[in-house]
Amino acid sequence: MKRWFRKLKRPLRWGLLVGLGLPFLGWLFLPWPVAWKWRDPELTSFMKYRMEQAAEKGESLEIRHDWVPLAQMAPEIPRAVILAEDQRFRQHGGVDWIALGEELDYDGEPPFSWTSPSDLGAVARAVRRGWAQRSEVKGRSTLTQQLAKNLYFTPERSLRRKVGEFVVARRLEWILDKDRILELYLNTAEFGPGIFGVEAASRAYFGVGASRLDRSQAATLAAILPHPLTSNPVTSPGEMAWRRDRILGMMGGGE
Repeated sequence: MKRWFRKLKRPLRWGLLVGLGLPFLGWLFLPWPVAWKWRDPELTSFMKYRMEQAAEKGESLEIRHDWVPLAQMAPEIPRAVILAEDQRFRQHGGVDWIALGEELDYDGEPPFSWTSPSDLGAVARAVRRGWAQRSEVKGRSTLTQQLAKNLYFTPERSLRRKVGEFVVARRLEWILDKDRILELYLNTAEFGPGIFGVEAASRAYFGVGASRLDRSQAATLAAILPHPLTSNPVTSPGEMAWRRDRILGMMGGGE
């Protein structure tokens, strides 16, 4: 028995080291977004991805991206985007566990505890459901997670990207305040082919700067966000208008 164990001890040790070490190294080397406390991004990973996509088709893509401080945006813009995309933005720490639980049909009873067998069983059931329906699960990404994707990742669906997005979103919340996260998101979000940020989108679709948008125009920009390439004022405006009217209703007014 001892001889058998000695033969397996080294492989077990290396297996444990690799099994625990690689995830730790992955966590360690994921981006730390400290620079964004002071720096405004000019070209994000998401923008580069869109340019590479166009190049693969033998096309060129002009990136329209003009930075505007949060204080100079019409106040209806951040309000519309938060209502449409992430209503608990001011409360969560980068990941909206309530929304994620709803998406995965989590059936545990609050408050959650990692030491509760029933809570852990509910988590296991939710994970199994999520895996079985992974092609349909949207993930309920928060604005912070979307910002992490815009800055460092691509829209390609993979477990590695989602884990990286989760870690970087948590780091964004540790390092930056909510207004800075919102400012970064609104200036890097995609609003159409080559159109990034609310200033470029405002000028492309309405011919005015982001400081001059009215409520309906702000709701229109928020309505573009889920499908910026296929549902905007130029492409499928009808579908986008339905979402705009829904957002206007949440904002408490019509056009």
